[in-house]
Amino acid sequence: MSSAQTFSVVDLISAIAPCQEAHKLEAQRRLDNLTKPIGSLGRLEAIAGQAYSIFSGQVPQPLSKAVYVFAADHGVTEEGVSAYPREVTAQMVLNFMQGGAAINALLHQADLTVVDVGVDYEFEKAPGLCRMKVRRGSRNMHREPAMSHEELGQALESGACLAHEARKKGQHIVALGEMGIGNTTAASAITATLTGESIGTVTGRGTGLDDLGRNRKLHVIKRSIKRHFGASSSNPEPLEILRCVGGLEIAAMTGFIFGAATERMAIICDGFISTAAAAVAYAVCPRVADYMFAGHCSEEPGHRHLLRYIGIKPILDLGMRLGEGTGAVLAMPVIESACRLFSEMATFSSAGVSEASPKAN
Repeated sequence: MSSAQTFSVVDLISAIAPCQEAHKLEAQRRLDNLTKPIGSLGRLEAIAGQAYSIFSGQVPQPLSKAVYVFAADHGVTEEGVSAYPREVTAQMVLNFMQGGAAINALLHQADLTVVDVGVDYEFEKAPGLCRMKVRRGSRNMHREPAMSHEELGQALESGACLAHEARKKGQHIVALGEMGIGNTTAASAITATLTGESIGTVTGRGTGLDDLGRNRKLHVIKRSIKRHFGASSSNPEPLEILRCVGGLEIAAMTGFIFGAATERMAIICDGFISTAAAAVAYAVCPRVADYMFAGHCSEEPGHRHLLRYIGIKPILDLGMRLGEGTGAVLAMPVIESACRLFSEMATFSSAGVSEASPKAN
């Protein structure tokens, strides 16, 4: 029996509960009574309040942090949409395992797991490498759907199962990263179809395309969307968008988001690609947004449109567009600091500090 037959997205999302309004109100009351002027910690207060509601009123201390980097190749690279050859995906996975990538340098005590969900290479078993390969790269979306229904189901299931395993390990905050040559083409196609924004508005230069390369990329995306959804592209189902113009790593991240939300874990999206997965998950089940943080705002133009679509604000804006989970990991200390402020600061009453006079307000 195939994964598509045994795995039900409907059953998975039915288990996702929204964060309770009571916890949000309780968090706000505590924040307003800490020894500081009301609202003086700015975004940190909102971050702390969201974390408190995600964890059902019990913020774990210390927070166990982990990063999952999903890797896959894309058949659409046959159309010349990337400045780098397809082989770089496998080479970068090996670089992650050897500790030589940017994400390795930025971990800050977070556990790293690299997930091969569709790399066109057979890796040997290694610590920190999770082998969940669906197939050796997605199909060329310019010519046919990127995945079959069974492959999409398997990728979603793999991601969801990995999230459940993360919870069993006691992980509280999980960051999503990715590696896949050609995946900005897939993410741009998802973004344009999902949000209704123009292809030119949401498509950037990816790994550094020149004007000619970007124009070719725009043409491929336009033809791919027209092939699968027609000229009007009127409201296709989110998972069908993912299946036809997405990628295996994007599908696995989507499943991971569903699974992490059922386990009440805090999810940090990285840049354009992981937020494309988050946007698909949100389109299917808006409740998942309660569990999401946006680590940063990528320089890829489509990322801002995805963040606006979901309704989440980036924590950092550093002009980055690397991927790998780097922006998400950099935001982890900010979230952790917000949680510590919430848990460790004294209230006016516990510290014996006089509160502001009502007349002064």
